[in-house]
This record gives sequence, structure tokens and C-alpha cells, in this order.
Amino acid sequence: MALTPPMGWNSYNCYGSAVHEDEVKANADYVAQNLKQHGWQYIVVDFLWDFENPPGSNIGNPFQKRLEDGSYIPWLAMDKFGRLTPNVNKFPSAFGGNGFKPLADYVHSLGLKFGIHVMRGIPRQAVWAKSPVKGTNGITADMVADTNSKCPWMNHMYGLDMTKPGAQEYLNSILDLYASWGVDFIKVDDLSRPYSTAEVEGYRKAIDQCGRAIVFSTSPGATPVDKADNVKQNANMWRIADDFWDDWKAVLQMFNYGKQWEGIGGPGHWPDCDMIQIGKLSKRGPVGEERYSRFTLDEEYSHMTFWTIFRSPLILGGNLPENREQELKLFTNDEVLAVNQHGADPRQLYKNNDAMVWYSHVPNSKDIYVALFNLNEQQQAVGVDFASLGLKGKIAVRDLWDKRDIGTFKKGYKKMINRHGAALLKLTLLN
Repeated sequence: MALTPPMGWNSYNCYGSAVHEDEVKANADYVAQNLKQHGWQYIVVDFLWDFENPPGSNIGNPFQKRLEDGSYIPWLAMDKFGRLTPNVNKFPSAFGGNGFKPLADYVHSLGLKFGIHVMRGIPRQAVWAKSPVKGTNGITADMVADTNSKCPWMNHMYGLDMTKPGAQEYLNSILDLYASWGVDFIKVDDLSRPYSTAEVEGYRKAIDQCGRAIVFSTSPGATPVDKADNVKQNANMWRIADDFWDDWKAVLQMFNYGKQWEGIGGPGHWPDCDMIQIGKLSKRGPVGEERYSRFTLDEEYSHMTFWTIFRSPLILGGNLPENREQELKLFTNDEVLAVNQHGADPRQLYKNNDAMVWYSHVPNSKDIYVALFNLNEQQQAVGVDFASLGLKGKIAVRDLWDKRDIGTFKKGYKKMINRHGAALLKLTLLN
């Protein structure tokens, strides 16, 4: 799975917890019509699809409260086995126990793949209800929950005590359910900070036994770098930072996170810089007012260029039907996307207060991809010395964003780059 970094769309940055089925379909239609031919394929419904947001609600993390008998309100949509199901007011096709299968079938009919977000663990309401764990004889939710394991920002779930009989069976049961719906991708939240080794491994086992190929994404970050071996063995992608938003300081911090994970990504396992904050954001929360990205156009190019050269998964966060020509141009440059999908062993060449350069190798050739970043507050030339990349002789330079050949150079190349801007190049040895 995920032999190249996954590419797709996620509902969170534009709809928070409140995306509706028709909005998911509209974004899937946009991907099918405009982006699929460029490699974009995953359509992911982010969190709280089991929760009924009131009309116009943009609340980010609605906490459950307890009644006198210990039950919970709001009560989340859940089956008799303690497995959360889509809220039918937000996802009408789920009515009658259909779950996400009709929506997944629609996405698949477009030639795309379908994904969902889930919170780590087991619903607290299932623990209160003593819901039976499917596939066990007499084990109930309260017998497998770790009631001391709690998410600090969303109180719907308890962690699972993976040493308890029935805990793995519960994870198996939810993955079997997701597989029956046709899910191709799961993003499991509250799993990486702190890093929950036993549960990470439990989800991996559950995916492996469910009979369907499902990409496994862990969230949020920052995933501890000392857990690299474990997360590589179990997850297909993992967050290297906390939630990323459209703020230049967050881009600068991501450069540092990327350096920490240098050399660790590869086929089947990808450090994840989080979603792409370009386009129409926060239509219904969760951060700030509805807006097009606060990044300048140059900052958007830096954002896309770093995610590309670093080989992060590329998951779009904006509401795609509201894309303008500038967004479409950023998302459909096949020469740029090839750097993300195929550039080998990305590395930082240098970084100082003013500039940064990353590079990767073009497979089956001596060609090299190079990304130049201007970190300064004013326009300046940013350059690369060919000898530092092991190149000697005549070098042809192609600008991948502009899709044009620049010329032939011997010792190095410099380009004037706007404040907070970037360039992406392909260097070809001619002799």
C-alpha cells in the first residue's frame, strides 16, 4: 500500500466536524473532473461523522456530557456492537444501516478511493452500555476499555487496553465494518501524541485481517522521531507536526520537522506534513473565519514545493469547487507532482536564516531535483553549487513550476526569488 505518497482531499480544513454528504460528493466530483488525471485519488471524510451538528454549527470539538444514569449526550450514532456509524442527517444514504457504503460506492464510481477519520479507542457510551464485542463470547466494551486513557481535546472515547481479551477483536470488528463499507483509507486520531504503540500495532493487525487494502494514517503529530522504526512497520503515513494552518511561521517550523525525518520516508511509509492549506478554508470552522488561504501566492508556492520535494502525502484541505485558476495551477503541474511521487531520497543541502535548499534524485538517471527557498523578508537570489551535489560538467536547468528550460550552466545556478517564495528545478548532466 501507498508505494508513493497518497494524494487526495480531506474535509477537515474547510468543513471541520460538519461536512455533509452532498459536500463530499461535490468535492469528489471536482477531483474526478479536474485532478484525477494528475494522480489525486483519495476522498476522506474527517472527524465526527457520527455526530449531529445543529444547522450552521461550526463547533470544533463538542464534548459529551453525562446524565444522571451515566449515559451520554449527545448520543453518537452507534450499532449494537459499539461501533460508530454515520449520522443519517449529515449522511442520508447511511439510513437503514447502510453506513458509508453508498457514499463509498459513489466515490468508487468516479474512479476514486474513499477514506474516513476515526478517533482512537472505543466510545465511552459503548462502555456505559456494555456493548458486546463482536467476535467474542461474552466480552463487552467495559471489559476492554482503558478508562485512564483519554484524549485531552475530545471526550468521546477511551483507549483500549490491548492486553485484555477482546481488545484486538474490537479493532478487528471496526475494520471489518469499514471494509464492508468499501473504505480504502483510515486516519486514526489521538494515536501519535503521545505515541500509543500497542494500539498502533493493533490497528495494523486489524487492517491486515480485514481482507481489504486500506491505507493507515496516524494523527496528529508530532510523532516522536524515536518511534520511527515502529511507525514505519505499522503505518503508511504519520503526522510529523501538530495541525498545520495558513501561517508562514508554521511553514518555517515544518522545514525543521522535515529535517528531523530526513531519510526515513519510502515506499509504503511516509512522514506527513499535514494537509495543504490552499484554497477556500474554514467554511464551517474549525479555525478562523471563512476565507481563501492567508498565504501569499509566493508562500503557497513554498508550501507546495516543500511538501513536494520532501515527499509528504499531498492531501488538499480547501473546498475544491471554489478553487480559482491559481489553485488549479498549483495542483495540476505534472512535472512538479512527479517530484513528489518519484523523487528518491530527499535531503536538505543547506539552510540558514536567509535561504534553504533541498534535493532528491530522479529515478534511473543522474538527474537531480532541487528546491530553492527564500526565507528572507525581501527578494533575493538563492542558488545551488553543482559540485555540492556531485555534479561536474555542463548542466541543463529546467524550471518545473514554469515548465521551461532555463539554459546550460557549469558551476551553479542562482534565481531571484520573491520574499517567502520558492523554485523547483530539474538538473540534467549533459556530459
